Amino acid sequence: MKLLTLRGVATEAKLLLIGIPVLLWTLLPIYHMVLFAISPKDTALSGALWPEHPTLHNFAVVFGEEHYYLSHFWRQLWNSFFIAVTTGVLTLFVATFAAFAISRLRVRGGRAVMNLALFTYLIPAAFLAVPMYRTMGVYGLLNNQWSLILAMVALASPYAIWVLKQASDKLPYELDEAAIVDGASQMQLFRLVYLPLMAPSLVAVGTYALILAWNEYLYAFLLLSRDTAIPLSVALGNFLAADDSPWELLMTTGLIYALPPAAIYFVFKRYMAVGLTVGAIKG
Repeated sequence: MKLLTLRGVATEAKLLLIGIPVLLWTLLPIYHMVLFAISPKDTALSGALWPEHPTLHNFAVVFGEEHYYLSHFWRQLWNSFFIAVTTGVLTLFVATFAAFAISRLRVRGGRAVMNLALFTYLIPAAFLAVPMYRTMGVYGLLNNQWSLILAMVALASPYAIWVLKQASDKLPYELDEAAIVDGASQMQLFRLVYLPLMAPSLVAVGTYALILAWNEYLYAFLLLSRDTAIPLSVALGNFLAADDSPWELLMTTGLIYALPPAAIYFVFKRYMAVGLTVGAIKG
């Protein structure tokens, strides 16, 4: 018993030796963002571990759009919300019906379609940026937010379909048979049986697609150009266009931009853990 206790302590010590440096390395960028955000402009690059006179002036500048690079801050933040939420909703719509058809209705060729969709992940997303740009140009969608939304849905849907399909495979088929015997149609089966049981996986997939679109930069930079149409992620890149970039405002805006996905993760982390785990492990 004593030997087992010593082994347990040694294992925990090893985990701490690995975990603490990883945690500090992860928190270091966040610390620097906070440090810049509460530092006056003249001391932001001083190298001090903590500002001598912390201030919230940078937040006032950002919220008041009092700098050239921040002249459309609220509009761009709204663009980010609109693009991310719409991407999440459309991805859920496509993936839910596709997974239901493949897993529960077992449509002919469904598995082949899913495998072909997953095959697209063998090609890095950056390589698809130019073909996507060309495609959106052909259909006249360039500089339209729907071009970015459709591109994000195309990138997120294959993984979303795969996760939901694996989770759906774990549902007992006896439930479907019982509902059909009771006279349920396929849409009633989908609405009354499938959706309630798939709720954790649906939340996980929707959150995944939303955060993917929220963090996207390359496609947003290529497909959108107007300052009033771009999301805030692209606007943050504009801060680096000048030699004397206002780093304190860049970090303040970046900190604000990082808060919504962090909040979404903490609200839905329980559902994400359950949903992605169920969908990732095939029984």
